[in-house]
Amino acid sequence: MSTVAPPRHSSQRPGQSPRPFRAPAPVPHSTPLGFAGFIRTASRNPIEIWGTRAFKEPYIRGAWLGVPNIVVNDPAGIRYCLVENAKNYVMQPLRQRILRPLLRDGLLTAEGQLWRRTRKAIAPVFTPRHISGFTEQMQARSALFAKTLAKREGTTVDASHEMTLLTFDILQETLFSGDIASEPEGFARSTRDFLGSMGRVDPLDLLNAPAFLPRLRRLRGRKSMNFFRGLIAETIEKRREKLDRDPDGTPNDLLTLLIKADGLSSEEIEDNIITFIGAGHETTARSLAWTLYLLSQAPDERALVETEIDEVLPQLTHPSQWSEKLIHTKAAFEEAMRLYPPAPSLNRTALKADRVGDIDIPAGATLLVMPWLVHRHEMLWDRPEHFMPSRFLPDNRDKIDRYQYLPFGVGPRVCIGASFALQEAVIALALLLKDLRFDYVAKHPPRVVQRITVQPDGGLPMRVSRRH
Repeated sequence: MSTVAPPRHSSQRPGQSPRPFRAPAPVPHSTPLGFAGFIRTASRNPIEIWGTRAFKEPYIRGAWLGVPNIVVNDPAGIRYCLVENAKNYVMQPLRQRILRPLLRDGLLTAEGQLWRRTRKAIAPVFTPRHISGFTEQMQARSALFAKTLAKREGTTVDASHEMTLLTFDILQETLFSGDIASEPEGFARSTRDFLGSMGRVDPLDLLNAPAFLPRLRRLRGRKSMNFFRGLIAETIEKRREKLDRDPDGTPNDLLTLLIKADGLSSEEIEDNIITFIGAGHETTARSLAWTLYLLSQAPDERALVETEIDEVLPQLTHPSQWSEKLIHTKAAFEEAMRLYPPAPSLNRTALKADRVGDIDIPAGATLLVMPWLVHRHEMLWDRPEHFMPSRFLPDNRDKIDRYQYLPFGVGPRVCIGASFALQEAVIALALLLKDLRFDYVAKHPPRVVQRITVQPDGGLPMRVSRRH
């Protein structure tokens, strides 16, 4: 069984630079898992299947159930397969077997004409002008949330859960104009149950079993799925009624655009709202929580962020400036996404035979581009297991190849909400850390697991205190 690498704290002599914090992660195995071991490990925690080779070599060729598997870690190979020749690589069946029961025909799992039509309908929400307009709402909701947390000074909270509440609040205020039919606590609970039970790899998925065979893990999540979809259906119905009553007074947000989109059925609208909750709200929440945890383990990095917030934030006149000007805050978040990528795998199937690097890719082969591997690869990063936000400061950013850092994916299917998420994260962190400090209080480092996102198993218990 894979274990978690313990965090490494080292004292330094006066005048020495502090050693960076080694972020906990499953330890790569050095011997093959074998058939049964692979099934057991992949079902429990997919990021534990990777051995030491996967973090050292540019390409790895293997096979599963007779299907060739090619792992591509080389940035040039990633660019070729997912950008230059993207038409040759479609969604991998295993990925779809896991995600489609949750997201159905949402933007993340749709293909072909449906995907193109949906993306075209959603694109107007995420123009720079719209995103800039959202920042005031992000600021207001984050400030209110920080004020509420300040009242819990001295108590321990689960940062993972709290960030879910915060990003839900921002999401419903910006993209749905406050119309999601749920209270934050109930929504957070239903989201956790839905994604946690339905987003896990089932052994039958790994064995390519027929779809009609029941997946026990997803059967256990059926109740949460029905509740969650019922909540979204109620949200859609409320907005339709508002559009009928007062079309001119209804906000032209994501929900309205989906309802008005040409050719999208009610079920497809529902699928896309769930996709934005899972792929937007959930991923940003996890990354915010990981950032708070990592800063709590790296006092020098936290001091840089706090000093920046104290000195730079008062000079900024509009929250749309924060992402550009709060460079240490943004760098900490980007480094957290490197260590714990929101989407840890980008899996495709080759339609036609191809060649990348010195590797032949047969038709039907599985192409594996894994941000979890690429972001921690020894070939690409100095001290890849360590939390070093300076990598993402403006003077260093040009040293990072566009295709070695993939928190939002890459190519035609790159995350449409990437700019939205970065703005949201910097604003949220700035207002949380302006007056508050979060300290990790568990005796052991968090166990890192892959579900739909990379998350801390059991949460992140952190004590809230005031800085001033």
